[in-house]
Amino acid sequence: MLLKLFYSLLLFSFLFCSCDSSSGKQAIDNSVNEELLKQQKNDSIRIAISASKKEDELRAFVNGKVRKGFNGSILVAQSGVVLCDTSIGFASFEDSIRISDETPFQLASLSKTFTSVAVMQLVEKGKLSLDLTVKDYYPNFPYEGVTLRSLLSHRSGLPYYEYNFDLKARKEKIYPDNQMLLDWFSKADPSPKAFNLPDHYFSYNNTNFAILAAIVEKASGLSFKDYLKKEIFAPLGMSHSYFASELKDSTNRTFGYQNRKRIPFDIYDNIGGDKGVFSTTQDLLKWYKALRSETILKKETLREIYTPRSFEFPGLRNYGYGFRLWVNDKQQTDYIYHTGWWKGYNTIMFFDLREDFVIILLSNRYNRDVYHIKDVIDILHDGEKKTTVEENILDE
Repeated sequence: MLLKLFYSLLLFSFLFCSCDSSSGKQAIDNSVNEELLKQQKNDSIRIAISASKKEDELRAFVNGKVRKGFNGSILVAQSGVVLCDTSIGFASFEDSIRISDETPFQLASLSKTFTSVAVMQLVEKGKLSLDLTVKDYYPNFPYEGVTLRSLLSHRSGLPYYEYNFDLKARKEKIYPDNQMLLDWFSKADPSPKAFNLPDHYFSYNNTNFAILAAIVEKASGLSFKDYLKKEIFAPLGMSHSYFASELKDSTNRTFGYQNRKRIPFDIYDNIGGDKGVFSTTQDLLKWYKALRSETILKKETLREIYTPRSFEFPGLRNYGYGFRLWVNDKQQTDYIYHTGWWKGYNTIMFFDLREDFVIILLSNRYNRDVYHIKDVIDILHDGEKKTTVEENILDE
């Protein structure tokens, strides 16, 4: 009886192992097939977009930037293929720390794209309304009729906080945050000379997005830093993106330079929304993919973000909600982008959703040539001069 039981167990064990081995082999085969299909698809895309030719041309572009003093990271991708991904120079000149793929840069005004999406996420959840005013959220705010729409599209007419409170901040050596800024506005005597009627005309103004970040904090119950981390960075796998206050004393970051002189921590560095996000080119590629795949917001919401809203001044440049727009002569959006400048940092993220390409340059040593990317756009258009973008028009 015991011998029979032993042989039964032995047979069961053999059959189980055989099945397990067969299943394991099938899983390996499936994995290999998937990788082969991915490689075949990638090869097909590379041929379709002339990837090798573009990679060579982009190397020449990068070399030209280096000759003009570029210090930072550059990434160019098209149709899911990364054509250029390089880092040049130093995160810290004093310590000879080189820039790596994981070294974050202050995005400056490119941060406004995250603020816009944060606001629109809360609108989709019913926690904010674009038609409500700042006074609806902060009753003591002294200016009437300033809606969230007018803030997002730089049509609020508000004064510039950097100038309005500069004397107070520097005299009292205060490093204000967003909520403190709203408190200052509430207590200040509004100056008619520094204020225009809301929605009267477009005027690019950091005040708008600093106030929006404060409203995000109030509506979500989270600090702006924690909101970005929870609702944007973590879900998208942007593991090397931070808010400025997290990196104040960190060595794992870049520092801003004018030539090779490091620019010290600024009195307004704790105010975010208008600036303050640190990120990498790889993380911004994830940001682009999320915007293009419409996973971060609904399609209708993104369409609203990319709708031009400034027509007082004729031209090809326009603005939506937190994104700069390059429009054609029919006033339809061709390209979406944002630039940035803050204390030695220059940044640009420029993309075309239809042709599926993105151009990202991040620099921590002041250099206006960072914004000159017309050659790259032409390269991505296979050398055809399809774009109306002018070389010197993308400056912040």
